[in-house]
Amino acid sequence: MAAPGDPRRPYRLAQEGRLCALREELRGAGRASCPGPAGDTLLHCAARHGHRDVLAYLVESWDMDIEAANRDYKRPLHEAASMGHRDCVRYLLGRGAAVDCLKKADWTPLMMACTRRNLEVIQDLVEHGANPLLKNKDGWNSVHVASREGDPVILQYLLTVCPDAWKTESKIGRTPLHTAAMHGCLEAVKVLLQRGQYQPDCRDSCGSTPFMDALQCGHIDVARLLLEKHQASASAQDSLGAQAIHRAALTGQNEAIRFLVCELGTDVDVRAASGHLTALHYAAKEGHVSTVQVLLALGADINCKDARNRSEREHVRYRDRGRERIPSGLRADSSGLDPSNRDPSQHQELAAELTKPPRSPCLFTFFFHRLFLGRDIGFTLVLEPGRRCFQPAYTDIWEEIMKMFLYSVHC
Repeated sequence: MAAPGDPRRPYRLAQEGRLCALREELRGAGRASCPGPAGDTLLHCAARHGHRDVLAYLVESWDMDIEAANRDYKRPLHEAASMGHRDCVRYLLGRGAAVDCLKKADWTPLMMACTRRNLEVIQDLVEHGANPLLKNKDGWNSVHVASREGDPVILQYLLTVCPDAWKTESKIGRTPLHTAAMHGCLEAVKVLLQRGQYQPDCRDSCGSTPFMDALQCGHIDVARLLLEKHQASASAQDSLGAQAIHRAALTGQNEAIRFLVCELGTDVDVRAASGHLTALHYAAKEGHVSTVQVLLALGADINCKDARNRSEREHVRYRDRGRERIPSGLRADSSGLDPSNRDPSQHQELAAELTKPPRSPCLFTFFFHRLFLGRDIGFTLVLEPGRRCFQPAYTDIWEEIMKMFLYSVHC
C-alpha cells in the first residue's frame, strides 16, 4: 500500500473503493486532480473498478469532469461500460455524460459494452441514445463486435432496435456474418441468417466467404449450417483463386479438410487459380506436418506441379535456400510417390521430410497464423528461427493482415 503523501495513494484508494480513506487523503492534499497512470483521473479508476460511491463523491464533492479523457481518449463512461459496471454507467449517464464519446480508434462506450456481453448495460446505453450504427476506424460497428463475441441475445436486441444493422460492412468489406463465422459463433450465425438477408457466398475485399472463414479456423459446425441454411458453395474462390480446402490446408485444419474431401466430395488435388497450387503445396510450405499426412492419406498427388512447374518437393527445396534435403525415397522415379503403391506408414515420414523448417535464417519470409487469446487475435512474425514478436488487437485489422499474408504465395 502506498504511504500517506505518495501521489499514487489516491489512485490505489479509488481502485480499492476505500471511500473514507480517500476522503481523508484528498482533504489533506487539498486537490483531486493529480494525473495518474496513462493520464487516468480518479474518476477513471473508480469507474473501471465499479465503485459508484467513490464516483459520486468525486463528481459531487470535487466537481471532477466526467468528460475527462486519458491518453487513449477514454472517458470514465468507456471504463464503466467496458467492465460491465451498470451502476457506474447509469450514474454517469444521469449526470449527462456523452453517450457516444470516442476513444482512440473511434470506439464508443456501446462498442466496449458489447465486448462484455452485458445486456443490461447495452440497453441502458441504447435507451440514452447510443447509436449502434457508428463505426470505428476499421469500419466495425456494435453489431460486428457483438457478432465476434457470439451472444445471440445481444445480437437479437441490437437487430431489434436497429433492424438494418446487419447490412454493415467494415472497410475491407467484412460483414457481421464473416466475423461470427470466423470466430465459430454458431448461435450468432443462426441469428444473422435469420434476421439478415445476406447473399450466398457474400465476399469481402479479399474474396473470402463466411464458409471459407469458418473452415479456415476449423469451425465445421458453422460450415455445415452455412451449407444447409445459406446455400454456401464449397468450391467458391477467393481473389487469389483459392478454395476452402486451400485455406484449410494453409492453417492446418485437418478435420476441415476431411470434411471437405470425404463428405462434400472436394477434389483433394484441386488447384488454386492463381499459381495452380494444390492443398498439399500450401500445407508443405507452411510446415504443417499432420496436414500433409492427412492429405497424403486422402490420396493427394505429391508430384502435382504448380504454374511454374514446381512440385511440393521443389517448393521445400527452394524454401531451404537451395540446400538439398529431399531424401532418395522422394525422388521422381521412386514408387513411394504413387499413393496406390505407398504404405500408410510412409505418410508420416514423407510429411516430416516435406515440412522440415529452413536451416538458414528467413529474414524476409513471413509466416502468419491465428492465435486466439480470449477474444483477441494476433499474429506471429518469424524473422529468423527462434525469434518472434507478438501483437494482439481488439478489432479485425490483425485478422485481415493474417488473411492477406496467410494465403499469399511465398516465392
